[in-house]
Amino acid sequence: MLSLSLFIIVIFLLMLGYPVAFTLSGVSLIFAILCSLTNNFDLSLLYALPSRIFGIITNETLVAIPMFIFMGIMLEKSKIAENLLESMSALFSNLKGGLGISVIIVGALLAASTGIVGATVVTMGLLSLPSMLKQKYDVKVATGTILASGTLGQIIPPSIILILLGDVISSSYQEAQNMLGIFSQESVSVGDLFAGALFPGLILVGFYIVYILYVANFKKNLIPEIKFNKNFNLIEIILSLYAPLFLIFTVLGSIILGIATPSEASSFGAIGAIILATINKKINKNVIKEVLIKTSKITSMIFILLIGATIFSLVFRGLEGDIFINNLLSEMPGDVYFKLFIVMFVIFILGFILDFIEITYVVIPVVAPILLAMGLDPIWLGILIAINLQTSFLTPPFGFAIFYLKSVIPKNIDTIDIYKGVIPFIAIQIITIILIVIIPEITTWLPNKIFS
Repeated sequence: MLSLSLFIIVIFLLMLGYPVAFTLSGVSLIFAILCSLTNNFDLSLLYALPSRIFGIITNETLVAIPMFIFMGIMLEKSKIAENLLESMSALFSNLKGGLGISVIIVGALLAASTGIVGATVVTMGLLSLPSMLKQKYDVKVATGTILASGTLGQIIPPSIILILLGDVISSSYQEAQNMLGIFSQESVSVGDLFAGALFPGLILVGFYIVYILYVANFKKNLIPEIKFNKNFNLIEIILSLYAPLFLIFTVLGSIILGIATPSEASSFGAIGAIILATINKKINKNVIKEVLIKTSKITSMIFILLIGATIFSLVFRGLEGDIFINNLLSEMPGDVYFKLFIVMFVIFILGFILDFIEITYVVIPVVAPILLAMGLDPIWLGILIAINLQTSFLTPPFGFAIFYLKSVIPKNIDTIDIYKGVIPFIAIQIITIILIVIIPEITTWLPNKIFS
């Protein structure tokens, strides 16, 4: 019960807005000291902290995080998104709902280049919302489309969450195999999760486009027939598309095909982003300084969170929290899929109040080993969690993406209209989750094909 009390107090303090990293580490250490006084915690366990922190700092997989963050911010500063939106709008100018389709495709491409949801939502809001409102798109459809396309950064590689999940799922899978007495162990890599997320990401994009086409053809009051008024020739469109597409597919392709590790591919992506910014004449001393500072801040935040989560995990397990959760899930009625549903529902609810990094390093290490020991596929489970968090990120009234968009749109747009706008896209994401549950091969076929 002490471990449960620790968990509840941490969640409560995070809801009150206290700094995540310091809450995780501070509350955990206080609990450890107090519980040691009653002989419920062995303080010698804390001797493992230096080695664990050193393990985080030297983790080669996590090196990819600052590189991909740098790549995304540099591409944002180089106006790549703006050029892509204009080009795609021209390409689909003769299609009903062409601008909406363009926003979804550009959002997907930005997701594949930044991996940062907040940055993508804000960028798409600033760039596309004025154009969509000018073309008389209903505000609900416009904001819903922007939010849905912006949150694709949660699932489309090289998503930051997939990199973090890859690290956590890998450790959880090893722990699950230890629990089962399997010493000739299989492993799961970030590349596995990237490959597993590719088809679900494309399915979501396809479903979003189908929805826009449906609205444009059958609910014309929401998307009027107004064509894009700027003319482009094919050469201009190709020139604006080839460079970012080449960078994205080269980075992702090298990881998925096993040619390069995520860390190696991320460094190539960072260099490629600098080259693209130079070609677009958007790079100078101030831009480089701004990108480096922003990258350092985001990276520092993530790694401080990881250290805090490590301290929490160590104390939680020292209080036999893992045993408590194991017993709770084991004694719960129903099969493994019912237990999975309960866990996914809890993660979904926590996604309203906690960031994905916090959930990834606080909740998932506790429940994932137990679920994996019950026979679930680690890649399949990782992708389900990623899409679940993406849905939570989008769901009113607490979805983080909604607040990101609200911060950059005109004040005359009512929050209730944003809520109504995202509901169809939330339904699409739930349908996608159900589809993946029914057909696990959507996530497992490509990794097995490539890495087997």
